Amino acid sequence: MSHVKVNDTVKVHYTGKLSSGQVFDSSVDKEPLEFTLGMGMLIPGFEKAVLDMKVNDKKTVVISKEDAYGEVQKELFHEVKNEELPQDIKPEVGMGLSSRNADGTEHKFRIAAVNDDHIIVDGNHPLAGQDLTFELELLEIK
Repeated sequence: MSHVKVNDTVKVHYTGKLSSGQVFDSSVDKEPLEFTLGMGMLIPGFEKAVLDMKVNDKKTVVISKEDAYGEVQKELFHEVKNEELPQDIKPEVGMGLSSRNADGTEHKFRIAAVNDDHIIVDGNHPLAGQDLTFELELLEIK
């Protein structure tokens, strides 16, 4: 039976959990995730976990934050004065915002703190700084 190797396209069912056990994402009851190994489409730890699996293999892996979304980077926190915000929003902690550069590139942020005259936005991935657990099932190697 064939094992997954770099450049294989695979279909995988997964359930991702935080260290608390809370599910943050799952393909179960949806279409499986299809990707080509080695293309950098997924976090490195996920790709490493699928490598060498066989069709119908199931496993649970803990992926360290270093092989997931990395450490929380303090330089990705920014202060934004209230007068710089769109007038039609009432900022709340956890709310998502986006900003567009002059070249058209978009950056996504979450509001980390709300103060009287400014907010603090966080440009880190929401799962940065966390170890993640994935339950994996390899369905197909193309």
